[in-house]
Amino acid sequence: QLVESGGGSVQAGGSLRLSCAASGSIQRTNCMGWFRQAPGKEREGVARIATGSGNTYYADSVKGRFTISQDNAKNTVYLEMNSLNSEDTAMYYCAASDDLVCRLDPSVVNYWGQGTQVTVS
Repeated sequence: QLVESGGGSVQAGGSLRLSCAASGSIQRTNCMGWFRQAPGKEREGVARIATGSGNTYYADSVKGRFTISQDNAKNTVYLEMNSLNSEDTAMYYCAASDDLVCRLDPSVVNYWGQGTQVTVS
C-alpha cells in the first residue's frame, strides 16, 4: 500500500512537500517515485529514486525545482517542490516498481497510490 499526503493549494512561487509511506511488500521494490496527471493530459513521470543506491531521476520540467528523497527507516519517500507554477497543477501519484533503471514511464509502475492534488494559482 502507498499512502500519500501533503498536497494542497499554493500560490505561484510557493513550495509544497509531498510524502508517500509504503507498507507491506511494496517496501522492497527497487524504485519509488512520483508521477502526475493534469486534466486532459497523460500521466507523466516527475521524479524517481532507486531505493538501494539513492540515485535520483527527474523530468526536465522539474529539474532544479523539485527534490526527491527517502527515509528508509520510515519506508517513506518525499517530494520537495519549490518555485511552483501553474503548469505544476495536477494530481500527484506515488508509484513503486521493480524496474532496474527507474524510468519515468507510467507503464513500468507496479503499484500506485491514490493520488494527492496540487493546485498552483
